Amino acid sequence: MAGTTALPEIAQSARHRIAWRLLPFLLVLFIVAFIDRTNIGMAALQMPGELGFDERVIGLGSGIFFLGYFVLQIPGALMVELRSARRIISFMMISWGVITIFTAAIRTAPQFYLLRLLLGAAEAAFFPGIVVYLTHWFTARDRAKALANFIAAIPVSFVIGTPLAGWILGFHWLGLSGWRWLFILEGIPAIVIGIITIFYLTDWPHQASWLSAQESAWIAGELEREKAAKQADRSSSITQAFKDRDVILLTVLYFFLVAGNYALAFWLPTILKRSSGGSNLRVSLLTAIPYLVALVAMQLNGWHSDYTGERRWHTAVPLLLCGIGLLLAGLLNPKLWFTVGLFTLVACGIEASLPAFWAMPTAVLSDAAAAASVGLINAVGNLGGFVGPFALGYLSSRTHSFTPGLMLLVVGYLVAAWLALAVRARGQAP
Repeated sequence: MAGTTALPEIAQSARHRIAWRLLPFLLVLFIVAFIDRTNIGMAALQMPGELGFDERVIGLGSGIFFLGYFVLQIPGALMVELRSARRIISFMMISWGVITIFTAAIRTAPQFYLLRLLLGAAEAAFFPGIVVYLTHWFTARDRAKALANFIAAIPVSFVIGTPLAGWILGFHWLGLSGWRWLFILEGIPAIVIGIITIFYLTDWPHQASWLSAQESAWIAGELEREKAAKQADRSSSITQAFKDRDVILLTVLYFFLVAGNYALAFWLPTILKRSSGGSNLRVSLLTAIPYLVALVAMQLNGWHSDYTGERRWHTAVPLLLCGIGLLLAGLLNPKLWFTVGLFTLVACGIEASLPAFWAMPTAVLSDAAAAASVGLINAVGNLGGFVGPFALGYLSSRTHSFTPGLMLLVVGYLVAAWLALAVRARGQAP
């Protein structure tokens, strides 16, 4: 009897200790990663004037990041599963911090393209690696909530990063423009935290000196039981994961989701600059508003998805809201604050869909198959990060309006919502 009553206490203690130990630190890592990935959106307020870049160059440079990002997704996710996550994550952070700093020295478009390509390669395994890493520590019932806390870095990075970038753009030290200081000052934290990572993170529960023996045994046992259940339900081979109908649907869905996400991330400052005519600092503050609200929407949707055990509708409905918001923004050409409100709806839809979305592949596959599927989904899906920003920039330069590009994104989000509902509901437990 004593053993049965003690188990819930051990379970609660282990879950809380793991969450408080890992999630805040992983959140900081992703904030740094996302700021270094998307600070080009704010830098684009100054770079074209100094370097003579047009919107096509900025759009291509923003998007070419994802070509480098594509190459190492699957091997990176597998390395995190099979080898040392903390060493791989540490190496990636130091590498992309150095590349971000070097971006401050560019003079020509080819240099810009090359460094963005290298930055994508350096960051490639980070996100899928973290998604896989969370499966080493969190059971299925907690995974969407853990992902929501981790992915909260996306809106948080905008809430923190855009006002910070707007302030740094005002610097003119040592004869260097503000956008150059933006890359220098935002590359340094990645190097510092990358060094800390190798000492702070732990690869597996049995290696965690910060867990008691009972807590370590409980989480290891729970994860092993889930693994056995999934293996009994379906094959976990990597080859079959790539052929899986739902993995293919999730990959295409994520392509459209990412295309709109990064088109908004890279071009929203410019859209609001044209709409408001305000200073760079004011534009940065306006850009932060949608993501501040989206942070709340993400947590609520992730919590409710875990509470109900439902993933598909918790992904599809937010994506439908994205399409509605972009449709109204493109057709109505509203005044500034209505524009901010509509893009707030879009940002809420994007961020709220992510926790439930990323809980789906790891719920139905196990071990290397789950790692490979996450790598595949993130790799192919993130090619949308090339298409979205480039298409929006290209169409804007040809038509002198963002409306055609926004309508293209509307179609993508409507298709993504339909694909979310086409995924079979399985492997979900409240």
